[in-house]
Amino acid sequence: MKFTLNEKTIDYLGNPELSLLKYLRDIEGITSPKDGCSPQASCGACTVELNGKAVLSCVTPIKKVEDGNVITIEGIEKNKQEIFANAFVEKGGTQCGFCTPGIVIQSKVLLDNNPSPSDEEIKKALTPNLCRCTGYTKVIESVKYAAEAIRENKTIPKPKSKGKVGSRYPKYDADKLTLGQLPFVDDMKFEEMVFGALKFSDHPRAIVKSINFEKAQNTLGVIKIIIAKDIPGAKYTGLIVQDWPMMISVGEETRYVGDALAIVVAETQDIAREAAKLIEVEYEILVPLSDMEKALNEDAPQIHTKGNLLSETIIDRGNVEEAKMNSDFISSGIYHTQVIEHAYMEPESAIALPSQDGVTIYSQGQGVYEDRKQIAKVLNLTEDKVRVILVPNGGGFGGKEDLSVQHHAALSSYILQKPVKITLSRDESILMHPKRHPLRMKYELGCDKNGMLTYLEADILGDTGAYASVGMKVLERAAGHSTGAYTIPNVKIDSKAVYTNNLPCGAMRGFGVNQVTFAIESCIDDLCEKGGFDRWQFRYDNAIKNGDQTSTGQIIHKGAGVRETLLAVKDIFNNSKFAGIACGIKNTGIGNGMPDDGIIKIEIVSKDKVVLNHGWTEMGQGVNTMAVQFLVDETGIDPNFIEVKVDTSKEAKSGMTTASRATSIIGNSIRDTCKEFKADLVNHNLEELVGKTYTGQWICDWTTKPGADANEVITHYSYSYATQVVILNDDGKIEKVVAAHDAGKIINPTLFEGQIEGSVHMGLGYAISEEVEMENGRPKSTRLRKMGVLRAKETPEIEVIGIEVEDPNGPHGAKGVGEIGLVPTAAAVANAFYQYDKTRYYRLPIKKRVKI
Repeated sequence: MKFTLNEKTIDYLGNPELSLLKYLRDIEGITSPKDGCSPQASCGACTVELNGKAVLSCVTPIKKVEDGNVITIEGIEKNKQEIFANAFVEKGGTQCGFCTPGIVIQSKVLLDNNPSPSDEEIKKALTPNLCRCTGYTKVIESVKYAAEAIRENKTIPKPKSKGKVGSRYPKYDADKLTLGQLPFVDDMKFEEMVFGALKFSDHPRAIVKSINFEKAQNTLGVIKIIIAKDIPGAKYTGLIVQDWPMMISVGEETRYVGDALAIVVAETQDIAREAAKLIEVEYEILVPLSDMEKALNEDAPQIHTKGNLLSETIIDRGNVEEAKMNSDFISSGIYHTQVIEHAYMEPESAIALPSQDGVTIYSQGQGVYEDRKQIAKVLNLTEDKVRVILVPNGGGFGGKEDLSVQHHAALSSYILQKPVKITLSRDESILMHPKRHPLRMKYELGCDKNGMLTYLEADILGDTGAYASVGMKVLERAAGHSTGAYTIPNVKIDSKAVYTNNLPCGAMRGFGVNQVTFAIESCIDDLCEKGGFDRWQFRYDNAIKNGDQTSTGQIIHKGAGVRETLLAVKDIFNNSKFAGIACGIKNTGIGNGMPDDGIIKIEIVSKDKVVLNHGWTEMGQGVNTMAVQFLVDETGIDPNFIEVKVDTSKEAKSGMTTASRATSIIGNSIRDTCKEFKADLVNHNLEELVGKTYTGQWICDWTTKPGADANEVITHYSYSYATQVVILNDDGKIEKVVAAHDAGKIINPTLFEGQIEGSVHMGLGYAISEEVEMENGRPKSTRLRKMGVLRAKETPEIEVIGIEVEDPNGPHGAKGVGEIGLVPTAAAVANAFYQYDKTRYYRLPIKKRVKI
């Protein structure tokens, strides 16, 4: 059969059932179409043009292409490529970039047929394309900007900026991401590379009696099958508690359906996956523990030898019993939140290569130095024998903190002395990686006759699933933010994380704070109803201000910005018929007695090249852009001279990219690094400094552990604040979200707006549609479409209002914004619906309650 691909005639003689996506990626080496979910046809990342129409190449067999004309981004006219690239860069339509090439193709086809599309027509056209980062607002702006240029036969110049802090400096590498020119891990190839696939447990709880892989081993193309006994070092991994087995051994008990039992390494990915299906496992099947409420019963099966209680955080401040007696109004309720999927567009992937006495790993993880530490232990190597190079990932949101397949690829490569790639399918990804914690929150909140809060008593229980991940910290964070953005003099909190045989739960954007915010903000609206208080004024009167205490008893000396965010939304809230309001507070930094630190190394390579080495993960949020802007602001050098790298061989150590801390730590670390660099630039140009390396560090080691005897409690070094208003129309449809956020100092307005818009979109889904439904320890579905992520046509208008109340510890006064963007959203949605139908919602999601 013949067809045309990017103006080139193709004569194809292979398998007619092969998907067009596999043909493009594996045979032609065209990697701009991405594999985000094949063969689910749910995400749109694989979109290409076929005969003038946008099609999903993952479900288009190549036989349907016969005599047809296929166009990928590489085949778009160069001037149009530049228009799309520059439009998406200038308007901020590209964040992680994994979905963007598919969106560009979809947009190109739309504009070919409709040169002047409306917002609604763009949203409709983009329905097949999911984006988890942007919230679609800036994508739509980008498409409209490109449409205008194409329609009027104009060019869009490459965005320019001096790169100073506060400017709309173009996102680092966004032009390459937009056109699919910057490789993700699964796009990369190496000579003699082979492929791995995992055999997963068939049961959430069972004893593995035997593993028979004879049929799999005898499959043509299979190179080796690796099981737990082949691990030379540590059998268990984990960021805090090492309780997660890399593979389940014979005789060991499985704890969830994402447990790996074996690695199949073969000549191709397809062979490896098919062979994995042939592995025969004999089980003694046990009844799974799937109810977190029963996990602490005396007769409950013990998931781990130390019991089912992972952690307990207690806060007891003031006199709650006395405050109860002196309260005029009390709101109480039991609130429930659900498990949700991160739904980043890029599934997990890793490549490992043998190196002298060790391995090199290309990782998409959220902490390359943590990856290195754990992989070294698995391989029984010193850390200097393990090199981890970051490949910026296609979205993380906390879900790529734990190891996924990095250690499996590393072990396979180390044993075989060959490059090995392991990539999860979307089904495997959903099955394997940690999710957002479901919480059960018993809340009781009181106030006096003047509407001043008097006490909070809360009992919080969280299902951390089969393994710890960072569950103890999530429930600690829930306790530490349980009073929301308000000062409450008397507090009694008990927050527990328990093990079950459900999917593990770990870090996800908001980290336990979204859940407790839903509870307390619902209680506040209930108090306002009972006491006849104005909902805006009640929040303003009780909002944390300088000198007030948080849940933990930390005094906020400077930088409290809740009231400023409330003032920003006062008029629109008061003038809306059906409006819900909620405030939020979110820590910057891990804190709680754990150090927050980062090292920066700046290498002067030539007169026009400076390499900035750091340890943070770029995953769409723009940390590399922040780094460039901070360096330019300190030194005045040309931003085009700066190359950013994350590679453990440079020893620019940092911890996990989490807790909204990367911007503040990288900014402060660059300031420290530039002290000597700036001094040298006074009398020398860059050419005269070639060969020099400047090193700097910032560390916060002054926070206090929960329950520690300290003169002053300092739980976190910084907090950010927000107020959001959700407005419904007369039909109960979500019409608009207004998000006022205190960022301390907005380093880059385009990236700031994009972070908040994307967060609000995620928060809306959390409120009304998203859920990973579980049954007896198994997800009911592993299809991305079933996760409930909102599409472009379901997303309302989002207005972002930036507030700047400087933080004393942030660079230029900056605070973290990556997580707080969705902290108040679900609560504001629930409160808006109450205003519409007078129903108090105690459980998320408010499923199918209303179509946006």
